Amino acid sequence: MKRKICFVTGTRADYGIQSRLMQRLAVTPGIDLSVIATNMHLSAAHGLTYREIEADGIYIAERIPMDLSDDSPAGTVRALGECQIGMAGALERLRPDMMVVLGDRYEMLAAAAAALIFRIPVAHLYGGETTEGAYDDAIRHAITQMSALHFTSTEQYRQRIIEMGMPEDRVHWVGALGVDNIAATPRLSLGELEESIGKSLGEGFILATFHPVTTEQGQEREQTKALLDALTPLLDKRRVLFTLPNSDTGGSIVAKMITDWTDRHAERAVAVSSLGRKRYFSALAHCGAVVGNSSSALIEAPSFGKPTLNIGNRQKGRAAGPTVVHSATDTAAIAAGLETVLSPAFMAGVKASGQPLNPYAKEGTLDSIASHIITYLKEL
Repeated sequence: MKRKICFVTGTRADYGIQSRLMQRLAVTPGIDLSVIATNMHLSAAHGLTYREIEADGIYIAERIPMDLSDDSPAGTVRALGECQIGMAGALERLRPDMMVVLGDRYEMLAAAAAALIFRIPVAHLYGGETTEGAYDDAIRHAITQMSALHFTSTEQYRQRIIEMGMPEDRVHWVGALGVDNIAATPRLSLGELEESIGKSLGEGFILATFHPVTTEQGQEREQTKALLDALTPLLDKRRVLFTLPNSDTGGSIVAKMITDWTDRHAERAVAVSSLGRKRYFSALAHCGAVVGNSSSALIEAPSFGKPTLNIGNRQKGRAAGPTVVHSATDTAAIAAGLETVLSPAFMAGVKASGQPLNPYAKEGTLDSIASHIITYLKEL
């Protein structure tokens, strides 16, 4: 008898991380895979990224639209409720033997809570982590408590989940799938990347992503302005490629400020809603530095040998390698951080130190996760 496994995906980021795992399990004998797409995947403002899933040949069994037009706290809670209601119908129809969720976003909280009520075991990718600058931290730990199978990106995070009371034999240190995906993803040349976005970038451009910090609501305008003010003087020498923020509270404010800025500096800067995994990894390969407050800047960028300027508290508490420089959110601090990471001497010193560049790298991540999931399903 085939075991049914259901993946939930809500953003370009979580799909990019999970897609190879989905494809691996989809062709595994004895497994029937389905996907629930929700949140930003179904939003025109965020690029309708469900198309990337379909382009990869993965069938979307259920779609749960959420109203993302209002990213105030009340609007976010209403969207969470829509996702929760949609999950009820989706799970009633699909009746999977296992659900897989990744990360710490609010749509994953809705999915895990629904699975709990349906008595569907949840496999959770990347619990145990700490990001003190986002309410995602509490969501992540809540999902851990509702999950039956746990995968962590570092041994430290594995120990934290065990300390939270989870059985040791159900908590596995596997490394970060995002890092594992790098070697398996073909890259575009700089010219091909530029053609795909319709803008000239030049080698050594700055790749930037800035999200609202959900525990610092009301500060998103000030923080975004500080970043843009620090980047502006650099435009004479370097171009800037922005990827726009997610649908968290305050995201529309940040996105508008960024797009207004790139419109004013259209010859030297560009913003895109979504690059997708192939273009994003290609951008990492060709950029001179990664700037902002995205987890990818700490997890994937080091494997490309690229320096990261991590701004503010959004990733506070997350493991970081020697390629990462941290700064406060004021213009002067960001400017000083940019000067450091853009200096050739910085990465030369990091490489000369002999320290491992990426604390999230572990051999065989994809194989390990797939094996543990298959074993668990056989035991049901």
